[in-house]
Amino acid sequence: MSSKRLLTTLAINGIEHELALEPRRTLLDALRHDLQLTGTKKVCDMGDCGACTVLVDGRAMYACLLLAVDCTDRQITTIEGLAQADELDPLQQAFIEADAFQCGFCTAGQIMSLKGLLNETPAPNDDQILRAVTGNLCRCGAYRNILKAGRLAADQVAHPEEARHADSTH
Repeated sequence: MSSKRLLTTLAINGIEHELALEPRRTLLDALRHDLQLTGTKKVCDMGDCGACTVLVDGRAMYACLLLAVDCTDRQITTIEGLAQADELDPLQQAFIEADAFQCGFCTAGQIMSLKGLLNETPAPNDDQILRAVTGNLCRCGAYRNILKAGRLAADQVAHPEEARHADSTH
């Protein structure tokens, strides 16, 4: 039995996409299968691991728990939408500098969770950084470096001039 498809417009990474979707299609499946945005990972499909974290209106949310049709008129940002031209987002750069990934599978979800935190709290403390990634599992155990990357990015966002000066002195 086939469900009726609904014409849905999703604003993803600043681009509007018009899709005909079954009402039960998750945002995660629409991103990965309909739009080929595969940076958002499908792991547990139950909201337990955080690998599918995206930003919806600037807030970190699990794409596997959202219906795509419910995301009309909302701004969705995936890991593919963070870098601008050839310049990485401060969080992406911080993950490189802190060696905050091993296999890389959870990295996109970790970055998006921290991006959501930085959107709401530009100068978070360590407890807030830890809380932001609590819902993201890393099987490799890179948590210490993930927290370090969160601190680096928060410092860069809070003090962009100092970060730029430090980059130019290397």
